[in-house]
Amino acid sequence: MVKENMSKVQKLTVSAMVMALYVVVLYFTQSFSFGAYQIRIATTLYALAYLFPFLVLPLGFANFIANFLFGGLGLLDWFGGCFVGIIVTAIIVLIRRKGWSRWLMILPIILVPGLGVPSYLSYLLHVPYSVLATSLCIGQSVPAVCGVVLVNVLQRALYPKATKAS
Repeated sequence: MVKENMSKVQKLTVSAMVMALYVVVLYFTQSFSFGAYQIRIATTLYALAYLFPFLVLPLGFANFIANFLFGGLGLLDWFGGCFVGIIVTAIIVLIRRKGWSRWLMILPIILVPGLGVPSYLSYLLHVPYSVLATSLCIGQSVPAVCGVVLVNVLQRALYPKATKAS
């Protein structure tokens, strides 16, 4: 599986790089990453918590930073996005620890933001919860599938012997 004995400096470096990547990806996709209808490609990176469980908090903070820089909806969106990111990545780590199929990562990447974010976004945007939940769940399906594919590709590239053995 994944090299478990990374130093604190290596973990901090990977965390910073992933957080920066999240913000950069969101910057270039912000035209369709915010609002009532969104496909947030940056959430593909949530799947990296499967390979690197220490990314749970950094990915939540990356969402906070991105919402702060580009979202424009204020404190509720900043902290709500951070909380949603932490929950998604924590569930992904649980999937890994339980030894369940990687394809199950699709569910939290779709459902947690798709059902959680509308709980406060409907208030902020004055759009019915059901409309937002439907559009966000549909929009999250693309990053969810891409996240699993990303993990599979990285697993093969970084750990070819472990992949062949499993």
